[in-house]
Amino acid sequence: MIDREFVFNPEDFERIRLLIRSRVGIALSDKKRDLVYSRIARRLRILGLKTFSEYLDYLAQAPDEMQDFINALTTNLTSFFRESHHFDFLADQMRQSESLGGARHFSIWSSACSTGEEAYSIAMTAIEAFGSWTPPVKILATDVDTHVLAHAQQGIYGVERVEKMDGQRLKTFFLKGKGDRQGSVKVRPEVQALVSFQPLNLLASHWSLRGPFDAIFCRNVMIYFDKPTQYSILEKFRPLLSESGLLYAGHSESFQHAANLFKSKGKTIYYPVRLASNSTIRR
Repeated sequence: MIDREFVFNPEDFERIRLLIRSRVGIALSDKKRDLVYSRIARRLRILGLKTFSEYLDYLAQAPDEMQDFINALTTNLTSFFRESHHFDFLADQMRQSESLGGARHFSIWSSACSTGEEAYSIAMTAIEAFGSWTPPVKILATDVDTHVLAHAQQGIYGVERVEKMDGQRLKTFFLKGKGDRQGSVKVRPEVQALVSFQPLNLLASHWSLRGPFDAIFCRNVMIYFDKPTQYSILEKFRPLLSESGLLYAGHSESFQHAANLFKSKGKTIYYPVRLASNSTIRR
């Protein structure tokens, strides 16, 4: 029997599982029990509560706590240029769009941006692809977690978060912290200027955004949702993509259950079925 700081019984876990699913659609398996305990235990310490049952009763009476509850369970660890092949492909997609001409900006949506590494990696890719600090791109970054969005907007990271980055990219796109910021780096303002952040719940009945997007990034998020929820989100993604738009998914995600909506181009990159005969991006 595990000796825990707080009382956490099966009924508490079931209440949490039902609540987070009803709020944001996340389906927690039994394997997530320890993760749930560690994430929510932080809230108990902050609030000075003794048991999970007490916390859940408090949550029912304190609507302001609900966002903190959601934030605690949805934070997703990410990194710069994670699954780097996606950014290589995106750069090709951007360069091909430039060769085709047209006045419209290349538009990208990072739909679960967490602390911003993905969105800023997209911006850096655009700067490199177009050879300009002001590339013709628009990048929207959204997340349900308001705390991580605030972090993302600051663009400040511990040096350990960029240790695996290419040295030239690190030198080009980041400023080294000094004084009380020593041990951290900041994304250059020119990179930050390319990204707009806003809160958005993928499970909301209506999304307050408009396409078309040339690329939608939704990586390592769908694994938290059940198949019907995944299908519902994919169904809403499809009309938001441009004629040659692509969906970038996580390495462990597969959408075979939604084969009528999206087909794979390989390397967890998908195109909408309705565009199957019109896709112009080749690899």
